[in-house]
Amino acid sequence: MSIAESSISKPEHFPTRSLITNKQHLSYTKKTLIFGILNVTPDSFSDGGHYFRKNKAVEHALRMEEEGAHVIDIGGESTRPGAPSVEEKEELRRVIPVIEAVAPRLRIPLSIDTYKAGVARAALEAGASIVNDISALRFDDGMEEVILRYQVPVIVMHMLGTPRTMQKRPRYKNVVSDIIQFLQRVKKRLTQKGFDSNQIILDPGIGFGKTVGHNFKILQQLNIFRSLGCPLLVGVSRKSFIGKTLNLSPHESFEGTAAAVAAAILYGADFVRVHDVKAMARVVRIIDQIKFS
Repeated sequence: MSIAESSISKPEHFPTRSLITNKQHLSYTKKTLIFGILNVTPDSFSDGGHYFRKNKAVEHALRMEEEGAHVIDIGGESTRPGAPSVEEKEELRRVIPVIEAVAPRLRIPLSIDTYKAGVARAALEAGASIVNDISALRFDDGMEEVILRYQVPVIVMHMLGTPRTMQKRPRYKNVVSDIIQFLQRVKKRLTQKGFDSNQIILDPGIGFGKTVGHNFKILQQLNIFRSLGCPLLVGVSRKSFIGKTLNLSPHESFEGTAAAVAAAILYGADFVRVHDVKAMARVVRIIDQIKFS
């Protein structure tokens, strides 16, 4: 499909759409929702160690809420290319105290970024309301049971291999078609077991087993993913495809991130996952005016 065929379009009407959590109902009928990233890790690609200590993490979560985040997405394991896995016990040690401390103080929901069923279960019991699984429920057989039991919104993401192997010469027959088929299978499996498709959030996995060209192709054809009938989340913040294109480090790729966030929204994203909430909330506000006015 050409750029012209997958061009920006405005729907003639805006059906009521909302993400239902035990914290609140988040409407995205005429608004893009912002997931603020909180990495409680020593080794994340773009901000490893900045919020590793509990008090720093709690302060940052509260600050992101004030800056305009609609959800705080907390993770205790780095998923940068080549990252080693973290044992469940250590991941729990990192994230649960932060969730317990910050959940009662937030007016907005918390999302737990994990592919481990035990971590997801403990996080939901501690106050999280959404599960964000980069493996699309593939790495832990117990994760599907947790999702079905708690009936919370779930983000399922496409990724080739594991974080350790995903960037080793990723190949596709057709990157967009292959990802759509993968996500369609996950959606079908969950809905056949009675899960609400409106609470399945699909993430094409920008940067997870994709070349620079693959990532741009996904953004360019993002509106094709809307055929799956689920809300779309896109994470482009500080990703390496931006830095490689501009020959900049992750922290220097601010303008590139802003451009990619804007493009993602215009081409179909309902939610964006970002580090720099205050600045990206301004980007989102302008783009939403263009898209929904």
